[in-house]
Amino acid sequence: MDSCDVLIVGGGPAGSSCAWRLRNSGLDVAILDKHVFPRDKVCGGWITPGVLSELEIDPLAYGRGRVLQPITSFRTASIEGPAALTDYGKPVSYGILRREFDDYLLKRSRSRLFEGESLTSLERTGDQWIANGRIKARLVVGAGGHFCPVARLTGARMPGESAVVAQEAEVEMDGQQLAQCRVRGDTPELYFCSDMKGYGWCFRKQNALNVGLGRLDRHSLSRHVGDFLSFLKSSGRLAFDIAPALRGHAYLIYGNSARDIAGDYFMLIGDAAGLAYPQSGEGILPAIESGLFAAETIAGAKGTYRREKLESYRGRIAGRFEKSQKHWITSLGAHLAPGLMSSLARRMVGMPWFARGVILDRWFLHRNEARAS
Repeated sequence: MDSCDVLIVGGGPAGSSCAWRLRNSGLDVAILDKHVFPRDKVCGGWITPGVLSELEIDPLAYGRGRVLQPITSFRTASIEGPAALTDYGKPVSYGILRREFDDYLLKRSRSRLFEGESLTSLERTGDQWIANGRIKARLVVGAGGHFCPVARLTGARMPGESAVVAQEAEVEMDGQQLAQCRVRGDTPELYFCSDMKGYGWCFRKQNALNVGLGRLDRHSLSRHVGDFLSFLKSSGRLAFDIAPALRGHAYLIYGNSARDIAGDYFMLIGDAAGLAYPQSGEGILPAIESGLFAAETIAGAKGTYRREKLESYRGRIAGRFEKSQKHWITSLGAHLAPGLMSSLARRMVGMPWFARGVILDRWFLHRNEARAS
């Protein structure tokens, strides 16, 4: 039977960041993931400079042999409304391919890996967990995304949670498709639904094009996705059919989950803890920060993993993300008539000052936020 001090279930950015921060802690850390890396991951795939800073990644070194698409501007609009172009004149974000980025982080963590194995059972025996009947661990960290098995097996409430649902596709464009593509690599395009309950995007990363739409309203997702793709084609932004490649996924935004993120001998991080930003849905930076917070809490617990020793993790998460939970525009839809909301959204999203100061600087780039501490 295998044994370790800390078993992290999920090898994405949250899990690999937690393991990376624990690499010099003296703890035996192992990561279990149902996939074998590198693997494809449904995700828009852009990161802010904060991600590189938190993980001490040199962009020049990372970009050798990998996609790291500098983003210097954005095109924002409501769907079928006027667009605003915001040019920052310098890189403010980067486009990545998740199969490259996640594989890089996982290998850099220097942890033991159990790849290609799902977590199917988790039992508590004495002072340790037994995972899948064969891996002993003193502490289990759930980093397996929205449907994380650690969250389920430790009693987190899963049914009825209000999750964002999305459909998206990432395709490698051939020569003809590249020639027809009007989306610039340095300029992601964001298109908001008129009720402000979701948005669609077109994002080019060298030869790869990522297109998708996410909403808080799961019941009308397919209709909104279909309308969005029709709009992209009719407006000339998308010249080929991307619908067959669409894949669905879900995630929780911060403040919409009642999951217990730290208890006796377990912790939840990243999407398993429901930490995505409310307005943009970005989950990579929150996942990484939560992984680092968890690692520091684990190291400070000095082998005692009762709830009270892990409680500081909950406090750090709340202190970091509560300020980003709400913004006045995101609650307007609940108080205004649909027609008025649609008219207001069309006007404001296309206004340059609103596009830059609110949508981009505040919601997507988080330029005024203090870094994790």
